[in-house]
Amino acid sequence: MANTPQAKKRIRRNANREAINGARVSRIRTFVKAVESALAGGKQADAAEALRKAQPEIARGVARGVIHKNTASRKISRLSKRVAALG
Repeated sequence: MANTPQAKKRIRRNANREAINGARVSRIRTFVKAVESALAGGKQADAAEALRKAQPEIARGVARGVIHKNTASRKISRLSKRVAALG
């Protein structure tokens, strides 16, 4: 258990950040799933539009520090490749 005021504040802060960051990662996953569902449906135009919306969301995750930049780059690259392969 935390004894110092600083440690108690740190516990509160970490709990708040965990909630915020969890929501951010969840939001990114939702956008990625939208692209994947459009890909599964075989609709290239819808998949391209979903990818266009997902890219800034993934980039925002990098800027906020919830995902690593190489992870984001890999996700965008692989999704782009799959969308291009439909057309």
